[in-house]
Amino acid sequence: MGIATLIASETLDSGAISESCDRLRGFGIEPAEIIWVQQGKAIDIGFDGEIVAARAALQPLEASVDICVQSFDHRRKMLLVSDMDSTMITVECIDELADYAGIKAEIAAVTERAMQGELDFAEALRARVALLAGLDEHVIDTCLAERVRQMPGAEILVRTMRGWGAHTLLVSGGFTRFADPVAASIGFVEARANMLDIVGGRLTGKVSGTIVDAQVKRAELLARQSDCGLVLQQTLAVGDGANDIPMIEAAGLGVSYHAKPKAEAAAHFAVRHNDLTAL
Repeated sequence: MGIATLIASETLDSGAISESCDRLRGFGIEPAEIIWVQQGKAIDIGFDGEIVAARAALQPLEASVDICVQSFDHRRKMLLVSDMDSTMITVECIDELADYAGIKAEIAAVTERAMQGELDFAEALRARVALLAGLDEHVIDTCLAERVRQMPGAEILVRTMRGWGAHTLLVSGGFTRFADPVAASIGFVEARANMLDIVGGRLTGKVSGTIVDAQVKRAELLARQSDCGLVLQQTLAVGDGANDIPMIEAAGLGVSYHAKPKAEAAAHFAVRHNDLTAL
């Protein structure tokens, strides 16, 4: 049994529901029970058929509605692994740090290319951090207080999942000095990120330890799945850039959130119109 969930940015009208059912029938899939998840906003359409075929049938509607098509089995996920920058928070932290150093445009251009998948993530990270050498570490706390804001729906998502016993991990290609307080404020159980090397109160321009890149993010997802005794279908991963693609592809439900094209193409569910409450 499959479930197609339609989530409107504002109001879900009867025309969109009727069109969804018609499109499913056009692919030989008969809609079953229809249930409002949130009146006027989101609806479940049950169906007996192939998940891939149902996604293809409903894809044209994604221009105006977020649509998640998945199996009814393990619909309630028990593990959330999420990216941080531009996913759980509204900014890219390294770009904001660079602004205090007066080099935001230079670093942001590299960040954008890395997120698009045009550059090797680890090399791009080292190159950007090198440009921050000599920056006073107190700027990190200033940036955190002045610039870092939760993405709408972040806390609702994480605390709702924890409420039914799910494990939650924030895994970031950014830095622990941001990820640890962000994870605590949103409600994540744990966080994994890169460590900025700081000596004498100033950034050295280097990163300590293993770089948290795309493969590390995927490995963290699989490790927590195993540790929690879950099957992959019980896992959810969300991100917005190329560095998130391997974990998005590996998860039972891989979600792109207002993402770059390559990440969106890899996802099972693309959130384009709503905030994180869609999850």
